[in-house]
Amino acid sequence: MSTPAETATHQSAMRAMAAGDFARAEAVLLEGLARNRGNLAAWLNLAAVRRQRQNIDGAFAAIREALTIDARDFRALLMSATLLEQIGQAKQAATAYGVALANAPPDSLLDAPTRAAVAHGREVQAKYARDLGDFIRAASEDVRSQCTPAERRRLEHFIGITLRVTPRYPQLPLEYYFPGLPPIEFYEREEFPWLEAFEAATPAIQEELRTILAEDAAAFNPYIHYGEHLPLDQWRELNNSPRWTAFDFYDHGRRVEERCRRAPRTIAAVEALPQAKVPLRSPTAIFSVLKPKTHIPPHTGVANFRLVTHLPLILPPGCGFRVGSETREWRIGEAWVFDDTIEHEAWNDSDETRVILICDIWNPRLSEDERRAIAAVIAATDTYNGTVPPAHV
Repeated sequence: MSTPAETATHQSAMRAMAAGDFARAEAVLLEGLARNRGNLAAWLNLAAVRRQRQNIDGAFAAIREALTIDARDFRALLMSATLLEQIGQAKQAATAYGVALANAPPDSLLDAPTRAAVAHGREVQAKYARDLGDFIRAASEDVRSQCTPAERRRLEHFIGITLRVTPRYPQLPLEYYFPGLPPIEFYEREEFPWLEAFEAATPAIQEELRTILAEDAAAFNPYIHYGEHLPLDQWRELNNSPRWTAFDFYDHGRRVEERCRRAPRTIAAVEALPQAKVPLRSPTAIFSVLKPKTHIPPHTGVANFRLVTHLPLILPPGCGFRVGSETREWRIGEAWVFDDTIEHEAWNDSDETRVILICDIWNPRLSEDERRAIAAVIAATDTYNGTVPPAHV
């Protein structure tokens, strides 16, 4: 809390600044700071006064004193960035704006002039990132041209992260994290030699899907089905909803024989994959139905030792999918493999229903011994706890 003397000094300085008497304001502020060098607001006001008096070095000195008191003070950081821009140090200003923006409160808490300064800072930082990105790509083109397409994609991701325009998304499994597995959003097709054969089964799978949809639509159950007493968070809107439903071929890792008999070519294609087999947990395989104008919110899966495969079967326009920092559009009959412990979301903005086949596989970076050991660890945990695990791992 300010002392009466500090309050009087502040008011006197403010009156001088309002009157345009910046020399008087500086003298008053220095007098107060001589009594209390820990007054952050006074240093900031002194920096503003010195800026008005074109004493840029003095303004920077006052900002340094303010940051010595609080190195993350947004006002001091923003003022430093604007001063750097004022004196023509564009690159340093862009970096300083980035630091200031990282410490900025929500826009709703800012006054109009500060919001405008923040918006300008974002523009400066974005232009700097674009210009630096163009320079990096031009300077490294010779070596990048020698890389494979997959390597170039990873390099582009690296450049985006380096420029801080591409967020980094870690693995955030809800239950099981196996160490040493890389956080790869979409895996490269070359790691899965079985993909083409799996995709070749698309017409047969589509035929079986159409029959099931026509004959037994009631067999598609809500994908999200929690008790209302549980913390639903992002799932409240879709909980027990017909807008996102699933036709499961496995129940707690065991085949549902009646369903498998109705789609023999589908289940044959699925079981030709390196399925993640964990007692009472997986494998899993479902027809996932997303109704029109439905958005599956950002979420993560429960275990990074397995990956998820999507095969689009019924696909209207306006459907999309994001994993981490990469967004893709499905194409009928083209599968992909991704790590669902990285934040991901999907949407169907069309007026028609979207259906994909979803199944899980072992992470290819695991040895056979590791796969057996993981299954044994989880089975032992379930046995000890005496619990029935959830249907989807």
